[in-house]
Amino acid sequence: MDIQTDKKSIKKRNRSWLNILLIIIPYFIIVGIFQLIGYTIIEVDFLHTNVDVILTTQQHFITSLFEFIGTFIVLGIFMRYLDRERFIRMGFHIKNRGKDILLGIFLGLFIMGFFYFLLIELNEIFYLNTTFNLSEFSYFILICIFISFSEEMLFRGYVLRNLMYSFNKYVALFVSALLFSLIHGANPSMDWFSYTSLFSAGILLGATYIYTKNLWFPIAIHFSWNFFQSIYGFKVSGQNTYSVFNFDITQNNRLNGGDFGFEGSYFSLIAEVLLIIGIFYYYRRKSLY
Repeated sequence: MDIQTDKKSIKKRNRSWLNILLIIIPYFIIVGIFQLIGYTIIEVDFLHTNVDVILTTQQHFITSLFEFIGTFIVLGIFMRYLDRERFIRMGFHIKNRGKDILLGIFLGLFIMGFFYFLLIELNEIFYLNTTFNLSEFSYFILICIFISFSEEMLFRGYVLRNLMYSFNKYVALFVSALLFSLIHGANPSMDWFSYTSLFSAGILLGATYIYTKNLWFPIAIHFSWNFFQSIYGFKVSGQNTYSVFNFDITQNNRLNGGDFGFEGSYFSLIAEVLLIIGIFYYYRRKSLY
């Protein structure tokens, strides 16, 4: 029995990284089909959305929903038939994870609020007005939920998890973060600093996973980071989204993030690095006791 178990473990280590290569084409095909369905429903040309079409919040909700469904299906198929594990093994065990969820949500709220008011004090951004629409607000919450679940399931729950079977966990974290930054290459206003910031975000989102193999903290902080970033009026990775607070920028620079939003600022990178250091310090210290 032990020999068979060892053989299975060795086989899994040797082929887990291949699972990532094998999922690439099916992922883009299946998710692409569901995206096409979503864009057909909202009657928008799927091939030209990044060129001259700005989606409404309701339209964005529909496309995000179908992208989430497509991601869920393709990952479910691969977990069941290739990885031969239950879907929950990606990191969805909820027991004793309430604090992780609350902490992730709090961190996003605190970081975006703190730097929003700091940028106002520095005269980098100028408050204009506040608008609130319950329907838009509700749709946007769901959009952020779908996006955070889709990206965390794929990049942490599947990619990082499989890489950890085949490589050192820090190497796996580095590679998954690199892939996470590269997948955003089609976003508006991308440059070398944007890639650096998104790479750091990938490290941050995967830092707890390499110790816990649980997705609830990454999902919570990913949701909170995107949600409050947008609510305070920043673009999210270069994309215009619903906001409650509206401000103006006199001059785009690395302090205010310019057209890429908060993630294009030095402050975003500083916040990410500090959180990464804090996470590594916490788990290193925890392992000593």
